[in-house]
Amino acid sequence: MALRKADWVDPRRTALIVIDVQNGFVNKHSRSVVPAIAHLVKRWQETDAPVVFARFHNEPGSPYERITGWTNLRTAEEQALVAELEPYAGAAAAVIDKGQSSVFTTEGARMIRDAGWSDLVLCGIDTDSCVYDSAVAAYQAGYRPWIVTDACASTGGTQYHDAALLLAARNISAAQLVTSKDVLEQLGHQGACA
Repeated sequence: MALRKADWVDPRRTALIVIDVQNGFVNKHSRSVVPAIAHLVKRWQETDAPVVFARFHNEPGSPYERITGWTNLRTAEEQALVAELEPYAGAAAAVIDKGQSSVFTTEGARMIRDAGWSDLVLCGIDTDSCVYDSAVAAYQAGYRPWIVTDACASTGGTQYHDAALLLAARNISAAQLVTSKDVLEQLGHQGACA
């Protein structure tokens, strides 16, 4: 669904939140979205609009380890942003390190509130976990979340990606599901990029 011009706000009051596009989350199911995410970040930064990177850290003794036995995302290599995003990290409005799925950690929630953003454009990995949980948390905190469907993926495969988008359409609104093309066209309508 294309964004209606009335739906879009000033990009300076809208942050692009890039969630967990880290080496440890890139696999055969998620690798294909990395170029789309990198392109979106590049174009977004060209407008001087804020970009935030989130990085997941799975600390020893975390619920992920204690309950599910999952111990990935422990090493510096796994936790690092993918090489395609490294050139953009230095110009980011913030980098949020988190030990939970949502970007709405205490620090993240404070930073988003203090920045005065009204809308959050979300992309990244995993659609069915960190992206979805961040969108729900944003919605419940009174922000408008936009999920960029073709700039998200699940390490579990397309069925989990699709299931998360189905839940987001029901619990947040189908109108909040957009494509990279929709987002980039709206940036162009704002006169912010060529």
